[in-house]
Amino acid sequence: MIAEIGLAALWLAAALAVLQMVSGAASLRAAPGEANALAIYARPAAVVQAFLAVLAFLLLLRAFAVTDLSIKLVATNSHSMKPFIYKLTGTWGNHEGSMLLWVGVLAASGGLLAAFEKRLPERTMGATLAVQGFVALGFYAFLLLSSNPFERLPVPAVEGNGLNPLLQDIGLAIHPPTLYAGYVGLSVAFSLAMGALMTREVNPAFARVMRPWVLGAWVLLTLGITAGSYWAYYELGWGGWWFWDPVENASLMPWLAATALMHSVSVLAARDALRTWTIMLGVLAFSMSMLGTFLVRSGVLTSVHAFAVDPERGAFILALLGLYIGGAFTIFALRAGAVAEGKRFAAASREGALVFNNVMLSAILAIVLLGTLYPLLTEAFNVRVSVGPPYFNPAGAIFAIPMLLVMAVGPLLRWKSDKPARIQFELMLIAALVIGVIALVSFFGQFPLLPLLGLGLAAALAVAAVLPLRGRKLVRVPLSTWGMVVAHFGIAVSLFGMACEGAFSEERLAAVAPGGTEQIGDFAVTLEAVTPIAGPNWTAMEARLAVRQDGGEPVFLTPQARSFWSPPQSTSESALLTKWNGQLYAVIGNQAEDGRWQIRIWWKPFVTFIWYGGLLIGLGGILAIAGRLGVDLKRRSATAKGAQRRADVEALGGSGGVPAPQPAE
Repeated sequence: MIAEIGLAALWLAAALAVLQMVSGAASLRAAPGEANALAIYARPAAVVQAFLAVLAFLLLLRAFAVTDLSIKLVATNSHSMKPFIYKLTGTWGNHEGSMLLWVGVLAASGGLLAAFEKRLPERTMGATLAVQGFVALGFYAFLLLSSNPFERLPVPAVEGNGLNPLLQDIGLAIHPPTLYAGYVGLSVAFSLAMGALMTREVNPAFARVMRPWVLGAWVLLTLGITAGSYWAYYELGWGGWWFWDPVENASLMPWLAATALMHSVSVLAARDALRTWTIMLGVLAFSMSMLGTFLVRSGVLTSVHAFAVDPERGAFILALLGLYIGGAFTIFALRAGAVAEGKRFAAASREGALVFNNVMLSAILAIVLLGTLYPLLTEAFNVRVSVGPPYFNPAGAIFAIPMLLVMAVGPLLRWKSDKPARIQFELMLIAALVIGVIALVSFFGQFPLLPLLGLGLAAALAVAAVLPLRGRKLVRVPLSTWGMVVAHFGIAVSLFGMACEGAFSEERLAAVAPGGTEQIGDFAVTLEAVTPIAGPNWTAMEARLAVRQDGGEPVFLTPQARSFWSPPQSTSESALLTKWNGQLYAVIGNQAEDGRWQIRIWWKPFVTFIWYGGLLIGLGGILAIAGRLGVDLKRRSATAKGAQRRADVEALGGSGGVPAPQPAE
């Protein structure tokens, strides 16, 4: 009955999405301050829909946990001998399950918004829930009509096919759900933006409601991309942390748009500026998450991430993409002129710096979008082209370098208007750090230009990140300011790791017989033996490498060449030796006819700083959320106290605490 109950829950949730959409839209027909009889159902419909969608996902999770082979999705993507953790992660390691997870998180977010958000005017909240219901309805239709996760087999399978071996890793338990939650956070921001635009309520109060959702989505996207980058680094055995794979770009593009939106909505909430920017970026960020969904789920890409190969399902998602995004941009074009202009500001101001960086982020987004879609367009005309680092790195750097320089300076500027001469010392310090670090590193050898610039910018950013704390009592610095400092410092740390990996990495590819030694950097790597081993659902040839640094005591690494039997596939399991100043990365290949084994070794100085920085960026976002929520709670408390004080005064007759004269009986 698991499948039948789960499918029934999805149909009921879809029906409630229709009710939510219709009742939310009905609130727009009421005049401001008035109520509509139908509009009262929007909130409860969203809450119950959330319960049903989450229930459907939990039922699918249970089906995978018990390996119910009567369900087609389980039989196709799991088997009884698979480790339990990968039975669970197999729930979303496929097309239908991942889309059900998406819908579950989407419905849960809408339910939370409906249940707890009381600050928006009811017309705006109704419009927001209508948009959220409309978005959810499209995905329910996709699941129920094209990708039913609860489809039964006519006869239960004897054994399942298993999960893609590359996805049988603990990183899969973290990476996809985190990204999906980030995407869905952007869907809530999109719904709020559309609701405010339709009711012409684009103001600081709306931005304060929107800001936690944007910050939360940005944090989740940051952590999801960081986890995915490290998963690809150690699991795929390629030795790199970013390959400009189209599916990697599909997660990067929403992050770029969300980064711009995060800064824009914060300016609107605090300074009542960038109103139109905020709405446009809200639409753009969700557009990029929808485009990423299309790329990954449509079958147009061949990737470990791309689960769908059915053109019909791809066409369905493309239709949703056109419907949602085309409709949103149409509404934006029609209503943007009605959005009141926010407060003005000078170019030399903190707002001006944020606008400049938003333009740079948008330009980088356009570069990534073009590089991702161009090969797909040319392939439609039977012309195959490859777009990789030679395009993305220099083209992106043209806009990233000035963006990073302005990011270093922006927090030092005053709001509304400032004079660069006021921060002359800070500007000179930043310039000196960039030039000095580049000159110092160049003195020790010839290195590629972009890593050199990265090292200089990383040093400048690290110092500039803490300059806003100068002269302040640290215990009184708001959490939101600490969040900015930590996030900007995290960007400097990640940039340092990227630059070091690009400038100083060493690679050694050799055929080694047992007992042979290869030298890389300060490390002598000896192949002691290669032995067969067996795992729960795989066999492997495992190398035993003795690693000695500067002739010291050996440390042993055991890279593996694995062979899975369900489904049959070969993978490389890298082995890592982590030092404070980098990682030694080893992979074993095939055995040659003369008995030697292919061994590939990298020494990557400070490469771990890439992911340390990603964690710091995420932590900065969490601190910013905590700080903003604290401020909002204080504001609500002050408002409640003010209302209570006024009520007490009115109860006393309006005389400031003296009872009003009572009429004679």
